Formats: sequence, C-alpha cells, structure tokens
Amino acid sequence: MAAFYADLTGRAAGAHEARGRECVELAEGLRRRIADRTARVSVVGIGYVGLPLAVELARAGFPVTGLDVDPEKVQQVTQGRPFIGDVAEADLAAVVAAGRLQATTDPETLAAADAAIICVPTPFNRNKEPDLSAVLDVTEALARRLRPGQLVILESSTYPGTTEEVLRPLLERGGLRAGRDFFLAYSPERVDPGNPTFRIPEIPKVVGGVDPTSTALACALYDAVVVRTIPVSSPRVAEMAKLLENIYRNVNIALVNELAMLSDRMGIDIWEVVEAAATKPFGFMSFQPGPGVGGHCLPVDPVYLSWKAKEYDFYTNFITLAAEVNANMPYFVARKVVNTLVQRSGQVVGAGVLVLGVTFKRDVADTRNSSAVKLLELLEGWGLRTAYHDPLIPELRLGEGTRKSEPLTAERLAAADCVVIHTDHSSYDYDWLVAHAPLVFDTRNATRAVRAGRERIVRL
Repeated sequence: MAAFYADLTGRAAGAHEARGRECVELAEGLRRRIADRTARVSVVGIGYVGLPLAVELARAGFPVTGLDVDPEKVQQVTQGRPFIGDVAEADLAAVVAAGRLQATTDPETLAAADAAIICVPTPFNRNKEPDLSAVLDVTEALARRLRPGQLVILESSTYPGTTEEVLRPLLERGGLRAGRDFFLAYSPERVDPGNPTFRIPEIPKVVGGVDPTSTALACALYDAVVVRTIPVSSPRVAEMAKLLENIYRNVNIALVNELAMLSDRMGIDIWEVVEAAATKPFGFMSFQPGPGVGGHCLPVDPVYLSWKAKEYDFYTNFITLAAEVNANMPYFVARKVVNTLVQRSGQVVGAGVLVLGVTFKRDVADTRNSSAVKLLELLEGWGLRTAYHDPLIPELRLGEGTRKSEPLTAERLAAADCVVIHTDHSSYDYDWLVAHAPLVFDTRNATRAVRAGRERIVRL
C-alpha cells in the first residue's frame, strides 16, 4: 500500500511539473510573439477607448482585429474613416492600407487571437446598478473559443473584483485555468477624449494580472505602445486605482459645484473665487464648476464602487454625496434660468431657450451622460420652448424622439429669450454671441473675456 501511495504521489508531482513546464512554454511563446510583433491582437469594442488603442497597436506593428457589434463602426474602420476625434484619419488609413488593422462583427475571429483586449461599455441601469452585460457577452464569446496560451485583458471601468470574480470563472468553465493554461489581467483605460497632450502613447498604463506571468505578459504588450507600464499586485488593485482616479475628480468637482451654489446665494462670483484660490502655488488644485458631469467614467464610477462596497457592509457616504451634488447641478441651472427670466421679463411659460453645446466636454463629439439632456428636459418641464445648437452633434436623442441642431445665426440668437452656454466649444465666437443674444446664461465662464454687452450675461 505504501508503494501504491508513493507511486501515486510521484505521478501527481510529475503531472504538476509537466503542467508547470507547459505553462512556461506557453508564456514564453507568447512573449516571443509580442516581442517580434507577430502576436495577433483582438480589440473588442472599437469606440472611444478601443479604436485609439487598436490603431496604436497596429502602428507598433501588431496584426490587429477590431471586433464590434456595430456594423457601421466596422464599415467606417474598414474604409479608414475615423468616427472619433482622437484618431487621425491619416493614422487609421495607413494601418488599414498596410493590412495591420481590420474590423469585423464576427466573434469567430477571437479564436485566432493571441491577445484579446476588452474595451466595451460598462454603464449603470435605471436602478443605478452596474450593467456588465456587454462584458459578460464578450467573456462568454471568448470562453467558447478560448485556447491555451491566450492573453485576455479587461480595460472597461468596473468595480474591484470583476476580473477575478466574474471573468475568471466564465473563462475557466471549459477546463482551462488562468495563470496555467491562459493568462488574465486588468488594465484600466485612461483615455481623456479631446486631450491633445496626453494620448495613449503618453499615458502610463497600470496593469494587474491574476498571477505574475499574466502581469508580465500584459505589461510586455502595452510596453510596445505606451511610455511605461506600472505593474501592481492584482487586478483588484488596478480596478480600484481606476475608480480612485475618477472619483477623485468627481468629489472635487462636487466641492466646487456646492461652493458655486452657496456663492450664488451669497452674491459672490465663484469664478473669481476659483481664479483667486488658484494663485496659491502649493496645496491647491483648481477645479471648475459646471452644469453637471458627463462622459462614461465620472458619473458611473461612484455608482460601481458604492454598489460593490455594500457587499462588505460599507457605505460610501462621502462619495455618494459628491455624486448627488453633481447630479443636482442641472436642476440648479434650470431653476436659475427660470428665475432669471422671471426677473428680466416676467415671462416663463412659452419663453424660448437656445442651449449651446450638448456634449459633456468641450470640442468632443460625445453626449454620453451629458447634463444637457437633463437640462433640456427640465426646462421643458417648466413650460419653456427649447432648442439646441452644437457643431459636433447634428442630432440629439431626447426622450422618445430626436432633435436636430438648429443653425446658429444672428437672427436665431435674437429670437431666443435666453441663450444657455452649456458646453464651451472653442468654435463659438462669444463676443458675437453676446452681441446678438438678448440674455446669455453662461455655465462655463466662457464669456469671461467679453467686454461689450456684459449686462446681458448671467453666470453660474
């Protein structure tokens, strides 16, 4: 019997050693393919995050496939036509023409990928709970095609634990094991739409794998396209780091927004206050008030962390309060517009309001979670007639229908009872706007340099 157990133990040890050798061989093979740029990379989700990354990987020499459920995006990429401002047409056209970037809606292409990077949206649902449906769909598709030696990286913003608690079990369902048969990591996207200074190559990349080998392989891939990588001990650390980055901004924006509301009540110019405080050379970072926060990350990340924290009987009161302050800003703006109209003309119901700029950020054609949508709805709820102009957004979905951007003419400005500057696009001529509008409500301090007609300007 002792001999039997000794033989069994020896065979188990031999099998373990064999699996270890196989893991090393798989990792070394992928490392070589990454080093010589023959590793085939699939970027799943070719939107604001995925497309710039796919282009940079292709420019670095990798054969890249962009996978997306939207056939229109796929067609535009195939034709070398970017649909977001952060990708130069010349760069996209060059890698497509060279055959290093192709796009498809066919998930079967995942089987051939050496590395699959998931860049799909992670919004919240109507109940303010995380919606991981897109991540789950992609992971299921990968799990059905997973093969030994593949590297899977999640980039989508999410709560700590997603990579190990959600992706890993699904991917391991077929018998392959992360860290042994395939490699798994999380590396949060840090895209800042419209930022000409910090694009993907200039932004360091945080990387956390489920084991050291996964971390090293993911770092090796990103090292080919970014200034440097920052390996951390686990995916959970990388996931939390992403939330900290954005919640930090959300909290500080909420602070200055709350001070803006208080300053309004006290008759103090918040913009002058911020400019004065910003002259301190240490211990202060300037944040600007506004009509609300938008985009994919700032309104979403506090929701994800607060939801996950409840699992640990922890309530993120401070973070939740900041999110509430920012969510209330469109209500504050709408009430102040209405009060201003009452004071100036006594007319509210039927008054015409023209909203300028409906994107969440200056010079970026992105309306995701833009406070402009809520602002338009609130103004209409007060009985005002609303319209909008945005040079980047020809159509805007509002409720069950859509609105078209109206032409911006001197006559159109003069016909509005109030012109609200929601997004301060650089293409707007603010002197001209103030000269022709009877009343301008400025939520961004865009008219600070305007001299003539200042009596017609009301600021947040």
